[in-house]
Amino acid sequence: MWHYVDARAAVRDALRLSQAMTLKSAVAGLPLGGGKGVIMAPDPAAPARNRHRGRRADALRDFGDTVEQLGGSYITAEDVGTSSRDMQLIASATSHVSGLSRRHGGSGDPSPWTALGVETAIRVSCEHVFGTPSLERRTIAISGLGNVGGRVATACAKAGATLLVTDIDPRKRALAESLSARWVQPGDALTAPVDVFAPCALGGLLDHESVMRLGAPIVVGAANNQLADDGVADLLAQRGVLWAPDFVVNAGGIINISVELEPGGYDAGRAGRLVRGIGETLRRIVDDAAARGVPPLDAALVLARQRLAEAGSPAPRAFVRARPREQPPAGASHHRP
Repeated sequence: MWHYVDARAAVRDALRLSQAMTLKSAVAGLPLGGGKGVIMAPDPAAPARNRHRGRRADALRDFGDTVEQLGGSYITAEDVGTSSRDMQLIASATSHVSGLSRRHGGSGDPSPWTALGVETAIRVSCEHVFGTPSLERRTIAISGLGNVGGRVATACAKAGATLLVTDIDPRKRALAESLSARWVQPGDALTAPVDVFAPCALGGLLDHESVMRLGAPIVVGAANNQLADDGVADLLAQRGVLWAPDFVVNAGGIINISVELEPGGYDAGRAGRLVRGIGETLRRIVDDAAARGVPPLDAALVLARQRLAEAGSPAPRAFVRARPREQPPAGASHHRP
């Protein structure tokens, strides 16, 4: 749920995010396809009397009706702007909803699992660049201290990292102070001379201009669609920056949801083991990229296309980079869309 200028912007966002979700599920080897629902929220800057407070609940119920009409081909879950409480409201209109609270038989807020995957990916990236996965004495700049970014910051601080953090919400400074982190302005997080830059807010931050000002040799974070376009991956590689593909790194939430949907029911221990598997997936992608002399994005797309082909679902054109690449690496997957 987000505020959009118009319906066209909402549709573009839904398409962009659904593409990322397809890649995410494929690379993670999940028996799921890719989809994303978008709800246009009232402008938060509008006066309360003009926002019609009851419209949020109505919109959630209407969304549930839409999901129900899809007959189970789409299952919705918590994401930006919604909560497990919202999922419960949607569940009043459809049974095709996940991410309900544990009290109502679901797996609860997926944010901790997404954060666990990001932390795991940060460690693997540091191992590749610095030779050790330890975060002690590493400096990490985190942009965005929401449900996921805040947890990533807490985990990294606990692991001994020195943090620079920022958020557009000044109230997040309280978290920064509790972690002994240095608060910086949003634009300064990207240019700070740190070991790792972790974008954990909304996407599109990395473009041809901002990458030239990047101060870290590693970029790995929770934000979706971090690259303004695929060509930015080449520029990052040319600058010697390791960019961990976002749809690999931030798959923890959907991996957790996939466990909730398993016939045997939800098992938090199994979810944790699978989410930590993001590390092995990223390690494979980074190693493949290095062996072929291509950016990690290319290796990740090859893996996604391979798994989609095995499932009998050809990758959409948006997932295919313009220049030809090597054959997909060997391997097996039980992925199905």
